[in-house]
Amino acid sequence: MKDNGRTSPTLPEHDLVGRGMAQWRAERPDIDGSGKAVVGRILYLQGIILRRVHAALAPFGLRYPDYAVLATLRVSGAPFRMSSAQLQATLLFTSGGLSNLLRRVEAAGLIRRSDDPADRRGTIVRLTARGRALADRAMPAHAAAERALVAALAPQEQTIAATLLSRIITAQDDGPAEPEA
Repeated sequence: MKDNGRTSPTLPEHDLVGRGMAQWRAERPDIDGSGKAVVGRILYLQGIILRRVHAALAPFGLRYPDYAVLATLRVSGAPFRMSSAQLQATLLFTSGGLSNLLRRVEAAGLIRRSDDPADRRGTIVRLTARGRALADRAMPAHAAAERALVAALAPQEQTIAATLLSRIITAQDDGPAEPEA
């Protein structure tokens, strides 16, 4: 947005959300659209994040949902297995979405599923040696992509942003989301 002929330091010219908010104010001043300042930017940022993360994982033949399964099992520690219910709670996917995701990752030979001896209805998901090796190779690239995404913020600003986003999530969390294909 322009401010007296110059670009505003708080709202760069390329801030699509800011421009959209200005249009809302002009066309529908009766609606308080102030939530868009945060929510709109988070939604826009989601697309940026996914593009960068997918690009970082592409050399490993992974998309983020598949990687999330592998990395979650990997960081669970030896023996690198979890019940499907634990995995679902950690990944925040619905059971139907997780089943389809696990079927695809298992078909690639990266995990194995077996019946849970402690719960007849449950399943144990175990990282295969191939899955562990792939996770170990992909994890540094993923972490580097995340660091690059937040590099525009100073370390203290990153902490503040993480705290504020955590507060929003905690106040609004209403359950798991569907994994992206």
